[in-house]
Amino acid sequence: MINTVDVNTTDVNKADYWQQRYEAGKIGWDMGRVSPPIKAYIDTAMKDVDKTAKILIAGAGNAYEAEYLHEQGFVNVIVVDFAQAPLENLAKKFPDFPKGHLLQSDFFKIDSEEYQFDYSIEQTFFCAIDIARRAEYVKKMYELLKPAGKLVGLLWDKDFGRNEPPFGGSRAEYETLFADKFITNIMAPCHNSHPKRQGNELFVEFVSKKSAVNKA
Repeated sequence: MINTVDVNTTDVNKADYWQQRYEAGKIGWDMGRVSPPIKAYIDTAMKDVDKTAKILIAGAGNAYEAEYLHEQGFVNVIVVDFAQAPLENLAKKFPDFPKGHLLQSDFFKIDSEEYQFDYSIEQTFFCAIDIARRAEYVKKMYELLKPAGKLVGLLWDKDFGRNEPPFGGSRAEYETLFADKFITNIMAPCHNSHPKRQGNELFVEFVSKKSAVNKA
């Protein structure tokens, strides 16, 4: 069951909305550990990836995926969240995690001239943003990823029928939404989801169509 929350603002585009959810403990999406499908991907598909690869985790929440990547020796993991609370939690838990890699920021305002990534890990961020901004999310990810950079992670394969996060979606929607900017390497039902999410998640690996010549 996913909790609803009574906060002073209902605008998911504002940092206060998310900060208040953390302060109220209304974080029903939080599994308390790295997502099993993403852990498996890191352990297999990323096992030979250079540890200096630049990895983005946007809307990271308590950032268990960032913790796991950090533990595996990846040194350029950038964690972005609207709210201050989860970033403070990560800093306390991992004092050696570079403070400069913890960004309290609006994802849509990240400067793509300053930041370029080899990977972006998607875990309960896409489903948290305003549905009206999904095309903007795709465009921004495209801008932030290097040529042939990968957007990897989980998307809901379920319509929640609700007017607050998490917002669901479908395979057909995602195929259309990402087609212009990304090649779909993987989009498949998860076989190793968290028990509470079994049958409702798609694992995706999108590869940027951006070329080294055309970076626009």
